[in-house]
Amino acid sequence: MTVDVDNQIMGQEYLVHLLETLYTRSFMFDAQKGFTLSSGAKTDVYIDAKKTVLSAEGMELTGYAFYQMLKLEPIDGIGGLTLGADPIAYATALVATMNGKSLDAFVVRKEAKAHGTQKWIEGNLKDGAWVAIVDDVVTTGASTILAIERARETGFQIRRVIALVDREEGAKENILAKTKCKLESLYTKTDFVEMHKKVKRIK
Repeated sequence: MTVDVDNQIMGQEYLVHLLETLYTRSFMFDAQKGFTLSSGAKTDVYIDAKKTVLSAEGMELTGYAFYQMLKLEPIDGIGGLTLGADPIAYATALVATMNGKSLDAFVVRKEAKAHGTQKWIEGNLKDGAWVAIVDDVVTTGASTILAIERARETGFQIRRVIALVDREEGAKENILAKTKCKLESLYTKTDFVEMHKKVKRIK
């Protein structure tokens, strides 16, 4: 069955709606205690995107948003490093397939499978497949770089690299320098900081 997502209730406001949902569910600010990122760096802003992309509303919006970015791309699959990329890949593949664009999801393991085929990547894609690498929140880009490297070792051709949120702390530059891939993102840390300022003014 084909679902016309272009005419769903979210319409053309989906990016605003998704940003608002991410802000409500995922954005945290603590100027005093702060948060420690996976890189070890301290920050006063933390965005736990999984709280959004694993919710029913957030999953639909995320899948729709990434589908809009990729619907004209001649790609076979979408995926990235587990766990951050997984719900994005699943949601996008589902929305795409429901709209006539066959798109498989794949998972890049953090460690090779210890038994059986001992492979790094789970999925049905074949050597030579064109893919999009995705991630939820990127800081230094280390997870995305690893996903790109593992995908290439498997024989995949990287067509697009997209993050839900770029923290603007070197990921774009690091990914380009180490993989020659251009990072795109739906949102940046600045978007959330500006929204936070706006919300505080309203209150």
